Amino acid sequence: MSERSTIDQAEVDRFSAMAAEWWDPRGKFKPLHKFNPVRLAYIRDRVAANFGRDPKAPKPLEGLRLLDIGCGGGLLSEPMARMGAEVVGADASEKNIRIAQTHASGSGVQVDYRAVTAESLAEAGETFDVVLNMEVVEHVADVEFFMTTCASMVRPGGLMFVATINRTVKAAALAIFAAENVLRWLPRGTHQYEKLVRPEELEKPITANGMEVTDRTGVFFNPLSNQWNLSKDMDVNYMIVAKRPLQA
Repeated sequence: MSERSTIDQAEVDRFSAMAAEWWDPRGKFKPLHKFNPVRLAYIRDRVAANFGRDPKAPKPLEGLRLLDIGCGGGLLSEPMARMGAEVVGADASEKNIRIAQTHASGSGVQVDYRAVTAESLAEAGETFDVVLNMEVVEHVADVEFFMTTCASMVRPGGLMFVATINRTVKAAALAIFAAENVLRWLPRGTHQYEKLVRPEELEKPITANGMEVTDRTGVFFNPLSNQWNLSKDMDVNYMIVAKRPLQA
């Protein structure tokens, strides 16, 4: 077993305490429910383009094996499964996994949920066509090790998506102070500034693992339309896509 760990137990405990609210669109995870449409469309469109699929097809991800690491209650895992992917939803919190399993069962969606770490999956030799690493990297103990571990599970020709919050003064003002103290979108303490991650800090271990960054985008909330949109501004929320080249 590896001696290094990606698990920050305080973060696992924090999200475990809120687990029952994962599927409440008006609860503590309301921001993720609002964020879901833009990130689902972004993932679907780029996966479809990479694998030569029709993004408007009923099951555009059919036949693809997908890992949703740090899946929480399954807000991404279930839609990915509905699109036809064979989904493994992994989370360090057993409570989150139980909530996800119960919801999937009631929804009639097949997802392989496991209370495991990224390093455990990698050590077991698991590989995937797509790895989703969404809104989790800012909660792990060792970012470089986590990114390296996740990248190692991407098959040749496959993709990894990463979404997180930039470590900038602007992000501290909007994603932490305003979101947690003014708008009350998130419980206080959900994010710590020192744990936020800059794009270059993600890209270094990704490229060192033989992957190529193929797309970057910012994401911002438009209060007038009450929805999230893609943006060129990566100062606060952003997403990165990386591809492992096909072997020669």
